Amino acid sequence: MITLKFNKPFNVLCQFSPQEGKQTLADFIRIKDVYAAGRLDKDSEGLLLLTDDGKLQHRIAHPKHKLEKTYWVQVDGEMTDEAIKQLKRGVMLKDGQTKPAQVQRMDEPQHLWARHPPVRFRANIPTSWIELRIKEGKNRQVRRMTAAVGFPTLRLIRYAIGDVNLDGLEVGEFATINSKQVADY
Repeated sequence: MITLKFNKPFNVLCQFSPQEGKQTLADFIRIKDVYAAGRLDKDSEGLLLLTDDGKLQHRIAHPKHKLEKTYWVQVDGEMTDEAIKQLKRGVMLKDGQTKPAQVQRMDEPQHLWARHPPVRFRANIPTSWIELRIKEGKNRQVRRMTAAVGFPTLRLIRYAIGDVNLDGLEVGEFATINSKQVADY
């Protein structure tokens, strides 16, 4: 059984099938028969788990197993206390109410890799960072949650899934991990 953690770069599709003019997982991972356990949009970065074990892949990806996912989110504007309270209570999206999230302000992460292209910079509008933890996985949920409280996401990095995190991985790198690290969470 093979399980990998991969630091997915911005603008990379979460698939191995080639798509003209686009980078995919195949541009970084040349191990046969591993598949992504869950997805990250092409405009999101960070931790992606891959495995050749279908049961483990289902356990990681399916919301009913409630694996906590930790995101580092750069938002447009200075995140307010009220917006954080709303995220902690759960927010109403078009497809229903989100479950309460764990949220806290944070400084820009240390040793953060440069994003290409960089996040747009506007001299008159500050940005801020939050750490957001959720146990569900609606489509583009984090982006929709921050927008719902008035702070659009500029940069989204998944830092951890359960106890597995990005520590020790540069952008575009992967490493083999012990499958029990995820299965026992």
